[in-house]
Amino acid sequence: MVSSPQAATLHLADLGGPALRSFFRLAEVWKLRVVEQRKLLGDPPESTFYKWKREQDGSPGRDVIERISYLLGIFKALQILFPDPAQADAWLRKPNQAALFGGQSALERMLSGNVADLFVVRQYLDAQRG
Repeated sequence: MVSSPQAATLHLADLGGPALRSFFRLAEVWKLRVVEQRKLLGDPPESTFYKWKREQDGSPGRDVIERISYLLGIFKALQILFPDPAQADAWLRKPNQAALFGGQSALERMLSGNVADLFVVRQYLDAQRG
């Protein structure tokens, strides 16, 4: 089956609502402040962010979907590594001496604004899982 650009766009559009709903649930679990939520999503305009949050739906671009995908992967990896959900959620904010973090928390690394930092944290956790 050949995939057309329109099919890819429709598929991406179908992911918007579920991705945003998952992100906002995750933001609650991790107790993320609004400024942190916006940074993790790539700093969308404030009006766009609040519309997404209010409607729990929308059509975020590929970058936002990719960011949410990494964040959900990080969440899942933490749940596997730390059977205690509180410990898993707390890990994000704890200073980490691994070279990758240089004494900062994983959340601080993730809040750089670069999607690559989300990827690196996810890759680190996947490696820890083995």
